[in-house]
Amino acid sequence: MITVAIVTDPSLILASASPRRRELLQQIGLDFRCCPVVVDESCRPGESVQECVKRLALQKARLAFERHADAVVLGSDTMVAMDDLAFGKPKDRLDGIRMLRSLSGRCHQVVTGVAVISCHGEDVVAQVSMVKFRLLLHDEIAAYWETGEPCDKAGGYAVQGFAAQFIERIEGSYSGVMGLPLFETATLLRHHGIHLLLP
Repeated sequence: MITVAIVTDPSLILASASPRRRELLQQIGLDFRCCPVVVDESCRPGESVQECVKRLALQKARLAFERHADAVVLGSDTMVAMDDLAFGKPKDRLDGIRMLRSLSGRCHQVVTGVAVISCHGEDVVAQVSMVKFRLLLHDEIAAYWETGEPCDKAGGYAVQGFAAQFIERIEGSYSGVMGLPLFETATLLRHHGIHLLLP
């Protein structure tokens, strides 16, 4: 009797609790589990934003891979950058309002690092998108903060939420601005043996 081995995809682990990243992976038909990890998301002195998000994405993926060494692990980190300054998640209301005032009427970068680790090794990339905000009024900045939406978002806003009305244009990856650029993510996952719906 001949036994036929059935090859299945390795398990995929998302090293994040982000609802946006979960939604984006579900959008492209991926089955995965979440393994949130906690890291210090500060940039190091002299470190560029691109270097920082790549380091943090790798750090998150490595921590989750320590617990799931038989899986493919995906880590990601997003920051907003303008005038060589990194805008992470607001510390409080004043910080969030300061960020939005700074972004008002100007272009900024949204930089997302994506790291994938498996038994095949480690890969990491950074994706950069340009976002232009219209001029924001003080009252609407304050009202937006009160929605609660900006509290845990890089740069103090969510492109897929109320803040969509502030954005004049995006050059780059919409999903990257949300927190996980799907083109780059899918490319890396294929290299690590994760089969997506479309080949």
